[in-house]
Amino acid sequence: MLKIMVIDDEEHIRLGIAKILSKYPGGVEIAGQHANGLDALLQLSGMGPDDLDVVVTDIEMPMMDGLKFIEQAKAKLPGLTIILLSGYNDFEYARRAMRAGAADYLLKPMDKAEVFRLLDRIRDAKEAAAERAGAGAPGSAAAAGEAHAAPSASPAASTADRICRLIDREYNRDIDLKYIADAVGFNASYISKLFSREKGETITDYLNRVRIDKAKQFLKDHPGLKVYEIAHIVGYGDKIYFQKLFKRMVGVTPLEYRAGAAD
Repeated sequence: MLKIMVIDDEEHIRLGIAKILSKYPGGVEIAGQHANGLDALLQLSGMGPDDLDVVVTDIEMPMMDGLKFIEQAKAKLPGLTIILLSGYNDFEYARRAMRAGAADYLLKPMDKAEVFRLLDRIRDAKEAAAERAGAGAPGSAAAAGEAHAAPSASPAASTADRICRLIDREYNRDIDLKYIADAVGFNASYISKLFSREKGETITDYLNRVRIDKAKQFLKDHPGLKVYEIAHIVGYGDKIYFQKLFKRMVGVTPLEYRAGAAD
């Protein structure tokens, strides 16, 4: 069951969102409802990672807007999934939301099928993370077997994993090899060789794969966004480059992919 907080300054919208969420077949517990980000943060300050999975929040609200809320909420609970709502079909809002740390951006009024698809992905990711944690938990059968079969992760593997997490979190920013190297505390040449050895692909290849996977989600879930807007949202300033890269990696153009996903 997903634990979800809803934030919107209009009560009827807030109640409507909660009503839609409560019908999710996978199960939802409404963990809180608030009229602004500041009140939501007060509740959040007493919560741990197991107390809340998702926040659905409006952008424009009094006292503290959705973007400021995201920054402070992610600092408190880095693993929190935040979905930003807006009444404007404007890619600049979407880009700002993603750069602030939102997992996705939805238009009002919420489309139930679209919301449920998004919650399915969040639930699947949560279950996969729980399985990985369980497999490595002290005392588990898998952990006991691994303790005899292999030593703990090497420093190189840990550094490669840190790079993956950094890219997963900041893929939509203007990041390059120097930025990543500075973030993990090594020079660019060293991390390039280390990552390729540990992960079997280059850092650039991994970054592109994360960005293109996210672009595929946006193409399916946001039919109102244009291709160049999605390119900007996931971190590509050049639409032509994005289209060529997408075709090379996916086998079809972005518009062809969207049309196929809609069938």
